[in-house]
Amino acid sequence: MRHIMRKHFLSASALCLTLAALSPLASAHQQGDWIVRGGLTTVAPDESTSNIVAGGTDLGVALNIDNDTQLGLNVAYFITDNINIELLAATPFKHDVNFSVADPLGTGNQLGEVTHLPPTLTANYYFNDASSAFQPYIGAGINYTFIFDEEFTGANETAGLSDLSLDNSFGLSAQVGMDYQIDTKWHVNASVRFIDIDTEATFKVGDAAGKVSDIEIDPWVYTLSVGYTF
Repeated sequence: MRHIMRKHFLSASALCLTLAALSPLASAHQQGDWIVRGGLTTVAPDESTSNIVAGGTDLGVALNIDNDTQLGLNVAYFITDNINIELLAATPFKHDVNFSVADPLGTGNQLGEVTHLPPTLTANYYFNDASSAFQPYIGAGINYTFIFDEEFTGANETAGLSDLSLDNSFGLSAQVGMDYQIDTKWHVNASVRFIDIDTEATFKVGDAAGKVSDIEIDPWVYTLSVGYTF
């Protein structure tokens, strides 16, 4: 899935470059502009986790986290012609959490699922001046991820697992992206960003405690959107 999303992002990049070469110039963003974008955002975890420990016993099994795509929204304000401050938001992402090996507990391949919101505040630098329709940029920022609605599958609950909880996460982010101005108000956007999301999980196995002490989700986040300038 990550390979497919990277391929789509490269295709979008090539399209923007072609449009930039063929189309007349349109005035781009300027100091004082607000822009609002909406589109599709995919969160593709590049996860690494420690093993599940249940009742003090290392089960020798780690976790895998699948991708999810939701409606992506962001708002940005240009403090200069070339620098903006952007807030990334989205509808909640829901991820299946799977065992790293097939059916280790006799309850299936899936451990459970979690939902999260990863609002991210980013400062972006645009390389070209406002006369260029093609506007590549880079950015860096901070992220706070809210993790909620953690739950085991029914089979795992029947087996005695309960009270799954994952900590919220604070981390850094970086991105590259591009706008292509359709006219003075509308543009299309493609971006890819990396977000540092680290957490840990706790749960119960009957009356005993269980945990996964190190979960590095560290997703690549791909967005294709349409924007409007105010």
